[in-house]
Amino acid sequence: MASPGKKSFPLRIDPAVWDALARLASAEMRSVNAQIEYLLRESLARRGIKFGSSRNQGKDRVDGQGSG
Repeated sequence: MASPGKKSFPLRIDPAVWDALARLASAEMRSVNAQIEYLLRESLARRGIKFGSSRNQGKDRVDGQGSG
């Protein structure tokens, strides 16, 4: 069950990638889901893509342009 306020969707992923994610998540004391979200946020930040937290949803879009 998804956390309130979070978007859920099915993800098809190569089993070898899943295994690597599971090992990394375990080493960093995260669930695989939390690890995937962490890595996605880290990657977006590295590319300079701004986004709001779920609390700011609608205020900051992924492209960094505000909604109003």
